[in-house]
Amino acid sequence: MAWEGGGAVIFDARDFVFRSPPEVARARRVLLKPSAVHPLPHPITTSKETLEAVISGIRQVSDADIILLEGNQEGESVYPIYRSLGYDFPRVHRLDVKDCVWVEVENPLAKPFALPTVWVPNIVLSCDYLISIAPFRILEGSGSFSIENLIGLLPAAKYQGRVLQSLRREDIAADLYFTLPFDLGIIDGRKRLIGEGDLLQGQAEEYGKIFVGEPYEVDLEASKVAGVETRYLRLIGQVREELKF
Repeated sequence: MAWEGGGAVIFDARDFVFRSPPEVARARRVLLKPSAVHPLPHPITTSKETLEAVISGIRQVSDADIILLEGNQEGESVYPIYRSLGYDFPRVHRLDVKDCVWVEVENPLAKPFALPTVWVPNIVLSCDYLISIAPFRILEGSGSFSIENLIGLLPAAKYQGRVLQSLRREDIAADLYFTLPFDLGIIDGRKRLIGEGDLLQGQAEEYGKIFVGEPYEVDLEASKVAGVETRYLRLIGQVREELKF
């Protein structure tokens, strides 16, 4: 696929087929990070249809363990949300961030934006291929795509309430991009959500596109198509330029 060499590919959602990169065939564990913090349908959350397509594509080439992982910043269980959204895929392990063992990972940036170290579920580090699958959301004029979706991996017990609220989400997202080794970003644009910060108050509209690529590249492509500047991408782009990515 074109995204293996960089860039992003846009598919028509009606006939989207996920063709796994070669690394998936060699993986023992593949982790999928959806957006599932509310028991409400797509585009507030990742659609069941897109998750099914990705899981089916993985199964075409691999018998690896597939792990679905999400967390809730209020510390509430995500299992009822999984059930509400129909995330009952066969041979897929559904996990909650709060039930995992967490490990502290050093931020590799010399000057972190917000988090010098990051607490994450150890299952993230033990997986061989990591995919973030996020809805297409534009909030307060900025994209909220596959990289910002990683914020859900932060355990509420370590980052409750005021800790994250005191930090800019774009700073956290930029730190997570460089700290967590996610291989692929998928933006589920069957519908898109446009709002002013509160997901539950946003306006949903039909869109019909699926974006696939390296997380920075795919979020950048979605931002260009939407005609918005995604704030965390500006921060990441500055560091990529300095480090000659």
